[in-house]
This record gives sequence, structure tokens and C-alpha cells, in this order.
Amino acid sequence: MASKYDRIADDLRRKIRNGELSPGARLSAETTLMEQYKVSLPTMRSALAVLRAEGLIESRHGHGTYVRELRQPVWRTNERYQWEKNRVRADQNERRKTGATEHDTGLTVDDLEFAASYDDSETADESLAKAFGVPIGTRLLRRTYQTRSRRENSPLSIAESYLLYDMVKTNPDLLDEENEPWPGGTQHQLSTIGIELDRIVDEITARPPRGQEAETLDVPTGVSLIMLRKISIDTQDRVVEVSDIIMPGDRYELRYTTPLERWS
Repeated sequence: MASKYDRIADDLRRKIRNGELSPGARLSAETTLMEQYKVSLPTMRSALAVLRAEGLIESRHGHGTYVRELRQPVWRTNERYQWEKNRVRADQNERRKTGATEHDTGLTVDDLEFAASYDDSETADESLAKAFGVPIGTRLLRRTYQTRSRRENSPLSIAESYLLYDMVKTNPDLLDEENEPWPGGTQHQLSTIGIELDRIVDEITARPPRGQEAETLDVPTGVSLIMLRKISIDTQDRVVEVSDIIMPGDRYELRYTTPLERWS
């Protein structure tokens, strides 16, 4: 049986989602809401805490509680990887028209602002060495990506992609951040050195934001981060890329479909 504060949260959530409480609207004072729902102040605060943790409302010190502006939703599916692979053989003009972020958001290239930085002095720590199957200290190329909707001030996610330096240095273009955004993304980059991906493994966990992460991603108090480690394996059974992606839990939906073999 739902608790009193859950029922209140459900009602307020419904009002937010159907537009009765629009983005930017100020909620009534806690005491007013308490009287409206005929509950104690602790119960009312518990209900508001639920909505705050979901990123639906935010408290502004000295000003009250407001409905948060809707953030750009992102739908990430396992089908995106085959979509990326199919684009590898498309011509450059076709690849320039759209990318994985556009695929996940429904936005266009002009709707987005992209930033990338490279560091070729990175070395594999214990976690990355284990993922790649190489010794600790192996030289890596670290690439950091942030993409944001031009309507928002914070990026949709923070992605750090790692490549084995000795593997990709054969194509100097892959070491230059000025070539970003690369039409066709990482799968096309790897194809320029003869690498075809066979499969991708996603490892997903969640945790509270740390330090600067909450501010950079504009994550409200109580909202967790989705941590996705993407491990790309080529047709020779080598791990060729490891990518760590930090995604705010209030705007990302991960959607996976697993085909099952039929009984004979």
C-alpha cells in the first residue's frame, strides 16, 4: 500500500506531466501544501523530496520550490551500435549529416554544440588495463567528449573514450582533436586502420555524482548518475576501445531489446 507521501508525490507528478504545473512554475509553500493534502509537514517534505530526487522540482534558496525546466531527453538503445556500423561504409557527406547523439535525441547537427579534447599521455590504470587485457602503464589515447543542446547550458553527458595508442598511431589523423567531430564516429575512425567491430559490451552501474560532476551536468540533489562502460571488441577478439560515459539519471533512458531463440 502506498504511503501518504507517495500518493502526494504521485498527484504532483501527474500535475507536472500533464502541464497543470508548467516548467518554471512555483509550487505553493510547504505549509499551504500541507493543509491542502491534510498531512504533517514531515510527510509533505518527504513527498517533495521524492520529486526533487527525480529531477522534477528544485528548491531555490530563499525563493521557494519550482518545477524544473524539462531537460533534453535521451533514449539510448542497443540498436545504435549496428546503426553506427552501417554508417561506416557511407560516403563522408552522408556521415556528416548526423551522429550518434542526434540518433539518441532526435535533434539535428545544428541543434547541438560539440566539444572534444585529446590527451596522448594517458596510461592504463588497473581498471583500464584489465578491460583492454594489457599491462598497467600501457600508453593510451584519452578522448573526452561533451555535447549539449544549444537550448541548455550543461552537456547531455560526459564521455571519456580510450584507445590503445600504439594501435591508432598508424593513422596520425586519429591523434588530432581538430578532426572532431569525426563523421561516422569511432567505428569509422577504427575502420581507417582496418578494424571492424564484432560486438560491444555495455557494463552499467549507478552512483551519486561526485565533486564537479553535479555542477557540470546540472544534476539536482538526489538524482543518481548512470555509469556506462562500453567495451568494443573487434573481429580478431581484441578490445579496441573502452569508453566511460556519465549520464544524468533524470534525462536518460536506456532501452535494450534482447532477441531470444525460439523453441523448435
